[in-house]
Parts: sequence; structure tokens; C-alpha cells
Amino acid sequence: MASRRWDNFSIWRGRLPHWRADNVVYYVTFRHRRDLADWERNRVYLNLMKPDGKKWDLIILCVLPHQTELMFRVSEGNELSDIVEKSKKRAGKEIIKETEEKWPPFYDESYDHIIRDDGEFEEFWTKILESPVDLELVEDPGDYPDLYVADAPN
Repeated sequence: MASRRWDNFSIWRGRLPHWRADNVVYYVTFRHRRDLADWERNRVYLNLMKPDGKKWDLIILCVLPHQTELMFRVSEGNELSDIVEKSKKRAGKEIIKETEEKWPPFYDESYDHIIRDDGEFEEFWTKILESPVDLELVEDPGDYPDLYVADAPN
């Protein structure tokens, strides 16, 4: 039944199941092995911003000390995991170079979820937007440096 709901639907599995389809909005999050320092969060943020507009349409992104969350649409001919994982890999290499740690400070696999309707879109978008305030990192989301919000929610 789910395959009729989305174009070109497929499932593959790593440690987690990953659903793929064309023309959908994804929510993706990945945990960090440890809390990231400000400069480390900024490295992750900048690396995730690089593919914007070319391989995906980034809707919202927030790099928190303990996890990263984002929502986006993948452009035709691109694969979600290629975009996110390559960005994580670049950021991880930069952080390892500075800290001399053995491993990047975040886990390899990301959790991804296809947004199913407008209500779910609003729920996830609001959760990401408000997360720096909920964690008492800032009083206003606009003051959080590692938060990107596209002009308006879709």
C-alpha cells in the first residue's frame, strides 16, 4: 500500500530501515557521539549547507550540541544518503584534523523519515525551529547561529 502513495518508492536497510521516494520532503536526524563545541557545530552546519540548491532544497537545518536535524527535498537524480553522508564525512574529517580524535564525533547512520502530510510537516518544522529555545541555548531561535530556515515553510 505504501508504494502506491509515493512515486518510485523503495526500502533499503542498514541498521535502520530507509524509505526512498521521488518528490517527497524528508526529515533527517543524526546523533553526535558527544556534545559538539561551537566551532564543531559550525563545521557540520557549513558542510550541510554546501549542497543546498544543487542537490537538494533545504527547508530547515539545526545543528545542536547532541544531534543534528534537518528537512529537505532531494533534487531529481540525487540520493539522500549521498548528500547527508558526504557532508557528515567532510565535517568529520575537519573535526578530526583539529581534535586529533580517532573517530568523527557523530554516528555513521542517520535516521530519515518521509513527511506524510501537512500536519506532520508543520510538527517536524516547528520542533526543529524551537529546539535551541527548548534546550535553553537561546531565548529566540533567530539568535541561534547554527539554524538555517528557508524563507517560508512549504
